[in-house]
Amino acid sequence: MAGLSIWHIVLFAIVVILLFGTSKLKNLGKDLGGAVKDFKDSVKDEEARKAEAARLHDERVVNGKATVAEPVASQDKT
Repeated sequence: MAGLSIWHIVLFAIVVILLFGTSKLKNLGKDLGGAVKDFKDSVKDEEARKAEAARLHDERVVNGKATVAEPVASQDKT
């Protein structure tokens, strides 16, 4: 692990806690969690938007009514 032992990590964590305090670290964690949640929600919304656009793309408007386009059947030449 790049020459870091568990004691180096513990010492680093103690220094960070002493510098920033637990309340700032708690708020930082809460803000980071909220940002990750918002990012996941936006990705889900984008996927839903793409699925809706694909569905609408498959529809054709005929005589003022929306009908689902049927796939073209292959013609066998025998």
